[in-house]
Amino acid sequence: MGNIFSISLSLDTIITRCWDSAFLCKLEENLPALKTEVEDLKATRRDLMSRVRVAEDEKQLKRLPQVDLWLQRADRVITDADKLTVQSPQYVEKLCMGGCCSRHPRSTHKFGKQIATILQEVKGLKENGDFSDVACKPPIPSANKRPSDPTVCLESYVNQVWSCLQKEQVGIIGIYGLGGVGKTTLLNQINNKFHDTTHDYHVIWAVASQDRPIEKVQNQIAKRIGLPNEGWESKSRDEKAEDIFNVLCRKKFALLLDDIWEWFDLTRAGVPLPTQGNGSRVIFTTRRLDVCCQMQPNMDNNIRVECLPPGEAFKLFEEKVGSETLRMHPDICKLAEAVVEECAGLPLALITIGRAMASKKTPREWEYATEVLRQSAASVLPGVGKEMYPKLKFSYDCLPDERFRSCFLYCSLYPEDDLIQKDELVDCWIGEGLLDEHTNLSNARNQGHFIIGSLIDACLLEKGQYNDRVKMHDVIRDMALWIAGESENERFFVKSGVQLKEQPKAKKWEEVTRMSLMENQIENLTEILECPNLQTLFLGRNDLKVIMDDFFNFMPMLRVLDLSSNRNLEELPVGIAKLVSLEHLNLSGTGIKKLPVELKALAKLKYLNLNWTEDLKMIPQQLISSFSKLQVLKMEGCGYGCILVLEEMEHLKYLNVLTLTFKSASELEKASRFNKFFSCAIECVELLDFRDSRSLNIMALAKLQHLCTLILWNCMDLEEVKIERNIIEGAGCFHSLRS
Repeated sequence: MGNIFSISLSLDTIITRCWDSAFLCKLEENLPALKTEVEDLKATRRDLMSRVRVAEDEKQLKRLPQVDLWLQRADRVITDADKLTVQSPQYVEKLCMGGCCSRHPRSTHKFGKQIATILQEVKGLKENGDFSDVACKPPIPSANKRPSDPTVCLESYVNQVWSCLQKEQVGIIGIYGLGGVGKTTLLNQINNKFHDTTHDYHVIWAVASQDRPIEKVQNQIAKRIGLPNEGWESKSRDEKAEDIFNVLCRKKFALLLDDIWEWFDLTRAGVPLPTQGNGSRVIFTTRRLDVCCQMQPNMDNNIRVECLPPGEAFKLFEEKVGSETLRMHPDICKLAEAVVEECAGLPLALITIGRAMASKKTPREWEYATEVLRQSAASVLPGVGKEMYPKLKFSYDCLPDERFRSCFLYCSLYPEDDLIQKDELVDCWIGEGLLDEHTNLSNARNQGHFIIGSLIDACLLEKGQYNDRVKMHDVIRDMALWIAGESENERFFVKSGVQLKEQPKAKKWEEVTRMSLMENQIENLTEILECPNLQTLFLGRNDLKVIMDDFFNFMPMLRVLDLSSNRNLEELPVGIAKLVSLEHLNLSGTGIKKLPVELKALAKLKYLNLNWTEDLKMIPQQLISSFSKLQVLKMEGCGYGCILVLEEMEHLKYLNVLTLTFKSASELEKASRFNKFFSCAIECVELLDFRDSRSLNIMALAKLQHLCTLILWNCMDLEEVKIERNIIEGAGCFHSLRS
């Protein structure tokens, strides 16, 4: 009787084994399918990422969450699939019986299941990877993070302001104190606290100034709350105010208003007055207590920022001067304490003087610094100046020589917060004779840029938004004007950017050496000024229409005259011939229609700027050639053809710098026949309109080794422009090509 045995298997077990066998049998089929599907998924991902990058980088949009999630899943699935593909050969080798069995069934079954699962994920992602939109306009953040110096000890003030914000009855908070004491830094830190905490305010940062504060604040608010740019600039102040009000009245906002100099009319700017009803807040900074009281009569809500206590002051000073410098000699640390004491805890003075002292490594240098600061501290100046300027003046006193100091003071002629063009500034210095007159123009310009760099290093100038510009901190500018007012050799009259509508008056014109009335709204100059010592006169960026013939009669020493950007000025007074000492004349951007023949009397003229005098149609014959000492002639965008004066330029022995505009290929070809066209440093060539040619080979420019900027503008008929490689290599900057 044979042995009898039985095998009992559940139905679930049988189904599972069959299902696993199915994974095994399809392994060889699924692997190539997976590779194909993954390649398709990678292509879909690349296309989607390309669309996302265009949206984010060029259109400044924010990718949609579902797109971001899809990309993350795709990255994970592709990574997993690639790993399985790499592992697949070792499992395929173990297959037998036509792929339906394996020498290592358990591991191969598991691998086949993984392949089948990932294949389905890849297919699913492909099906869901078609997005009509990949990005949207990002929501406006409640507050934008601002750069802030954490070294200045302001935590207690931040907490004080924050405490005021929590009080329902407080709508406006004033922050006041000396210039350079840290008010803006404090406001930055308050802004950043808004950024870092949860709240329901819409935070707006705006900077006011002395020049048109309401309009400037309106523009900043509009940008922050997302008002459309189209047509904004053409609107009146009242229209802008209405637009701003209609948005802000529906928001709970916190307006952080920096650097106001007088009572700021919130209503005229379109800002709803903060009340208990809307819960909004306005926090402002100013140097003046009276402005605080006008804006916020409740003194409990006006916070004065005091100078730093001795310990914090020394810590800030040490950070700027460097601890290594203080350890160079045992006496230096004690002397540094004396320097810090003379700074009276004013952060701007500590920072400025600290940086100036960073290179001083001997006790004698520190002893001298201490003595100079003590002597300056004895100077008497009412109000702010008495506390601050004598200390800040140390950086000025430490400049290498009188030339550097005069160049620094000259910068204060420009309006507050003005971005000063470096080349323009240097050319004015040359015209005034502040730079070495015994060197050639190129060296003098290089010397000027070296001085600008030194002033930046001394923290007396700041780098502008663009590399070709600098600016002056308003406190440093105030100090410079104070120094000029105290000097026996310098007497400045500066009313730039203060919205003057009429010619100002002064008691002692005869003492003024430099005058700036630029960036105002003056239309007429009809009163004679007797200024026998005046050397620089800035009248640019006004609304000038009329200058009386005798206006310049009593300015025999005038060397620099700037009338630029007066579009309504169509005629020069014949009395300009009285300016026999004039060396620098800037008429750029004016509406001048002709140059008077009387200009021939300007025998010392070295610089003539006619850039963008588009209405200039007549220059008397032999006028340009009469300027025998002319070094710089600028005619970019000039309405009078450059080719008409090139022949006269041939006779100008010292002519060194040119900017030119050519309106046809024939003009450019004619210019190439003149020696001056190649011997001068041509800073800019503009090719304008060019209606007489469809093809242009700019071979005439091949020898212009000093060409800085080449512009093709509105050349509608040009179909082909050939530019030799050596032209581009010789140019310092291939600026633009437009047609």
